Amino acid sequence: MTVPSISFILDISRLLSRAGSAVPTGIDRVELAYAEYLLTHHQDQTYFVALSLTGRLGRLPRSTVTTFISNLLNGWNLGHKEKIAEAKNIAKKLKIYLFFPNSFPDINGIKFYFLVSHHHLMHKKIIRNFLSKTGSYFIPMVHDLIPIEYPEYSRPREKIRHKARIDSVIELARAVIVPTDSVRESLKPFFSQANRHGIPIWKTPHGVHKQAIYHTNQECKNYKYKKPYFVYISTIEPRKNHLLLLHLWRYLVQQRGEEAVPYLILIGKRGWENENILDLLERSPALQNLVIEESGLSDECVASLLRYSNGLLFPSFTEGYGLPLTEAMSLGVPSICSNIPALREIGQNIPSYVSPLDATEWEKIIDDFSQYGPLWQAQKERLKKWSPFSWSQSVALTLSHCLTLTQND
Repeated sequence: MTVPSISFILDISRLLSRAGSAVPTGIDRVELAYAEYLLTHHQDQTYFVALSLTGRLGRLPRSTVTTFISNLLNGWNLGHKEKIAEAKNIAKKLKIYLFFPNSFPDINGIKFYFLVSHHHLMHKKIIRNFLSKTGSYFIPMVHDLIPIEYPEYSRPREKIRHKARIDSVIELARAVIVPTDSVRESLKPFFSQANRHGIPIWKTPHGVHKQAIYHTNQECKNYKYKKPYFVYISTIEPRKNHLLLLHLWRYLVQQRGEEAVPYLILIGKRGWENENILDLLERSPALQNLVIEESGLSDECVASLLRYSNGLLFPSFTEGYGLPLTEAMSLGVPSICSNIPALREIGQNIPSYVSPLDATEWEKIIDDFSQYGPLWQAQKERLKKWSPFSWSQSVALTLSHCLTLTQND
């Protein structure tokens, strides 16, 4: 049997739109990891596209994209601000390039078009036209269905927009990538309702960012020298349940006094519809010296803060995955997490799981972790038996799934 030639087309629209950001989001990391892997292992087989302001998907010059990706890796992963500035300038040039007509090369064999962010997934017509023009298999990634399942945690228009994204996936996808079984189970009914049976939904866990494991010598803020502290890595928004922690910390100060309460380090930018959270952060006297917001930190600094902390806190109400948890586990840092399906799936039997509503239980385990108590010690032992899943393994798993499509067709 003759093995068909295979080419990969990666959409980097999100990276172009986010190139000037000081730090990446989780979805930024996914798109960047796919770009890095394909350039490293399949450069000659890989092509890059992005959405232009004129509303079409245009091809990008591979050599310029290679330089762009290199700058993002050094800027976001290692905190080199000058590289972030260079990436932003290259992104501007690539966006200008998209204004000019550029025909896609006539590629023989099977072509896979990857859209691993939700960037323009709602624009079904644009994607359909591109697939028709290139003859590609469409392989999107669905990170979660939270705006549909829990619209109360999203911006008002986001439920409609996400339904449009899922409609594109259901109609056009040849296969779908999801990060967890819980996302796959949420997606399955949409295919059933559309009578699109037999479309593969591949569970491909996200990888652990290698900088979080190997480059953690940089000391950040010296919190480790003062007293116990905990870290929560998340955008500040209602779904992430910061209010539970802030109310708990205020209660602890009132009951015990400031000196007896650990620090709480909130790493992440401020999001949306978070007025109640910000009121506590900015106006509660009990929290002013103990709850510290940090944003724009390099990966090395975040990893250092995690490594020397008493633990990661993750009280979110719902998640599609949970990259901070896997990164904490990779550093051997114990965690206290919400008892929700996605976090249980990726954390397995290692973290301490608590209802996101049970403040009393959170207090109990935080007290144990503050003293490196029995619960903390037991989790440290469990962590010794856990090994991280790298981004290379993650992308390679997706590509191996793609190979099965070529064998079946």
